[in-house]
Amino acid sequence: MTIDISKYFLTFANMNDEKYMRRCLQLAANGIQGARPNPMVGAVIVAPSLMERAGDEAIIGEGYHVRCGEGHAEVNAFASVKDESLLKDATIYVSLEPCAHYGKTPPCADLIIKKGVKRVVVGCIDPFAEVKGRGIERIRKAGIEVEVGVLEKECQWLNRRFFTYHSKHRPYIILKWAQTANGFIDDHFKQLMISNEQTQMLSHQLRAEEDAILVGHTTFDRDHPSLNVRHWHGPDPKRIVLTHDRPLPQLMDDLYQHGIQSLIVEGGCQTHESFIQAGLWDEIRMEVAPITVSDGTRAPQLPSDITLFDKKEYGENTVTIFSKKSQ
Repeated sequence: MTIDISKYFLTFANMNDEKYMRRCLQLAANGIQGARPNPMVGAVIVAPSLMERAGDEAIIGEGYHVRCGEGHAEVNAFASVKDESLLKDATIYVSLEPCAHYGKTPPCADLIIKKGVKRVVVGCIDPFAEVKGRGIERIRKAGIEVEVGVLEKECQWLNRRFFTYHSKHRPYIILKWAQTANGFIDDHFKQLMISNEQTQMLSHQLRAEEDAILVGHTTFDRDHPSLNVRHWHGPDPKRIVLTHDRPLPQLMDDLYQHGIQSLIVEGGCQTHESFIQAGLWDEIRMEVAPITVSDGTRAPQLPSDITLFDKKEYGENTVTIFSKKSQ
């Protein structure tokens, strides 16, 4: 009796591909502040000849896109390789398709071809018009094996801001509010501190990672919010106040034209519901504290087309993150 064991080798190969792609994602996330407006990208170079005896030491090069205008992930990964003789049999893993155009740096697809690796594994295709499959096509035409779509959803999620901006021509929109256990966002229409120290830090970390933050004119006039990152380290987001004479479609176009890839909405109920009714949201972050009030402004109604993405407790408060069902 003959047993076909090829499927087991395939499974093992896929497991290794996922393992090294996860490392790409870990590396890429380090560029959360410096890489923008470019996407976050991580790259790992593996020499199969070392894999059996060296385990994780089979990784001979790593890199990520640290800062816009500087070397891309692939450039930094190749620069870290000490023995380039290993490249002829190596696989390079990249969380996003290598670029094929001249921007502030030369095409990474050309660098990969020049270095002569045997195989390229790509997490997801770059939606940017000047790339969009061209990098993969160029590498394949050079006779290099290319695998596409390993941990594709995870790779797309990491760069959801970049993808949304280029595919929908608007920022990635995060609706964010804090409410009491019985569904109010203030106390008798007066400002109420609902967040605790932990969730304040979390909110300010989010601000440091996004391009802009928006409140409605009522919130701005009543609460005079600073909208900065005083409880975290990083750049302050650009501040936007939504007024009656700024229709949402026009605002989205203005933000797109100014290169704003992500937007946090922290306004009151009316502001949030205007975004929800227009379908202009990608993520909702709702914080609930175990306190109650007898009257005030009701929290926004969650839309019907949501799915639970994450839920965590910070002290006594709970932060729930929702995304659209289609995402």
